Order: sequence, then structure tokens, then C-alpha cells
Amino acid sequence: MNFLAKAAPVIFVLLWSTGFVGSKLGAPYIDPWAFLTVRFVLVLPILFILALFLTKSWPTTPKAVLHCIVTGMLVHGIYLGGVFWAIKQGMPAGASSIIVGLQPVLTAFMAVMLLRETVSRKHWLSMAIGACGLALVLGPKFDLGGTGINPVTITAVFVSVVAISLGTVYQKRFAQNIDLLAATIWQYVGALVVTIPFSLSESWQITWSGDLIFAMAWLVLVLSVGAILLLMLLIREGAVSQVASLFYLVPVATAVESYFLFGETLSAVQIGGMALVISAVLTIRTSTRTSRQTSGGKV
Repeated sequence: MNFLAKAAPVIFVLLWSTGFVGSKLGAPYIDPWAFLTVRFVLVLPILFILALFLTKSWPTTPKAVLHCIVTGMLVHGIYLGGVFWAIKQGMPAGASSIIVGLQPVLTAFMAVMLLRETVSRKHWLSMAIGACGLALVLGPKFDLGGTGINPVTITAVFVSVVAISLGTVYQKRFAQNIDLLAATIWQYVGALVVTIPFSLSESWQITWSGDLIFAMAWLVLVLSVGAILLLMLLIREGAVSQVASLFYLVPVATAVESYFLFGETLSAVQIGGMALVISAVLTIRTSTRTSRQTSGGKV
């Protein structure tokens, strides 16, 4: 478990960054809210089977279940739904990534306000450096000429960022001591509470191509099971502001993967931005670990 806790941040970033594979491959064949609804419905039986063998305790009170459902509505339903919908409306992925890049700073701010976490000046400075590095990485992908950039799509993505930031803090505050698998199952129930009503306004015309099947399988198994369980583990084991800083690394990993998989270019400016992001995250994790050791392990 100690090894998993140490390796979890790296594994999480690598898995989470591959989410672009699903959105890029699956979007042409299915509407966004229907896409997410099918995805979450497929995830539930897989997690339930795993839980039968691995879960030691289930939430026993309606209050605990409700906390898990609210977390799922925020982290899965509203966050993913808003981003998927905006991209489907024509918003360039690069533009949405820049808005999503606000998430670490927003989450850290919420952690200070709602969880009373202590975030040092060094941490805030590192977050600012990471944001600058992220801007350098994503800058070449930003397209002001995209017809999908408008107040509605920008608002949708911003609401998504607020949702996952608030959901991360909510998980830490109210669902901290619930079994990971059991909590995640109820989270996807909460996600369906959001996605099903919105999906009813869509055509539900699905073209089951090879790309869509691969995308759905990847998102279900790798993202909705593997990456989400790791995220819940990270939130449980560390400070929320520290976990949020990992999201700076996701676009970096995605840019590198796109270079190898799709032949996308990487400029010297982007590589320099990656170096800034990596150094900022390493500084945050090192300083937070030192603070925990100094305070006797408390965050």
C-alpha cells in the first residue's frame, strides 16, 4: 500500500491524461450527455463486482450515501458533462484546456476557505509558476478563430472547473472515511442523476464504430475505474491543494502523448513550459511533505 501511495500520483497523471483519446475518438459518433450516461451505466456493474470481493464496509447511513452522490454529481456529472458539451459545440480542446487549467488554483483557494488547509507562500508561488508553464504548453493550441468560443461554452467549461474543484474539497470534507470502492459506486449514481436528464434532450443516435467501442472501453476501464479510484486515494491520503497541483501535469503528459501518437509538434517554448510545470509540482509536493513531517504527519 505504501508503494501504491507513492506511485499513485505518477500513475494518475498518466491515466488521466489519456482522457483525450476517448473524447477525440468517441465524439463524432454519439452526443455528449448520452456518451457519459452510457459510460457511467457500464462502469457501475464493474465496480459492483469488484466491491463484492474487495469492499470491507459499505456506507451505512443515508447521510454518508448522500455525500458520495453529491461528490459524484460534481466531479463526474457536472465536470465531465460541461467539458464534453462545450467541445461538442465546437469549442477547441486547447481553449477548454486553458480554462480547466484554473482548477489547481481554484481548488487550493477552496481548500483554504472551506477546509482550513494551510497553503504557504512558497506553495502559492509554485502554483503561479505552474500556471505560467501551463500557458506556454497550451498557448500554441489556443485558437481564437474557433467558432465554438462564445460566452455559453466558456461558461459551461468554467462551471465544470468550479464543480470538480468543489467536488474535490467536498470529498475530503464529508466522505473521507468511506470505503473507496463503495464510495465510487455511489458517486457514479450521482453522476447519472446529472447526465440522464440532460441526455433526454439529445437524439440518442449512436453509431457503434470501432473507434467508439474502443473509446468507451478505454474511458470505462482506464479512466472511470482506474484513474478515479486513484484520485479518491490521493484525496484521502494528502492535502487537497497538493493533489490539485497534479492537474497541472495532465496537459503536459497529453502534449507528450500527442507528439508520439499523432505526430503533433512540440516547440522549444512548450518544452520550456513543461519544465516549469514539472519543477513547480515537484516543489509543491516536496514542501508539503516537509510540512507534514514537521507537523507530525498532519495536513
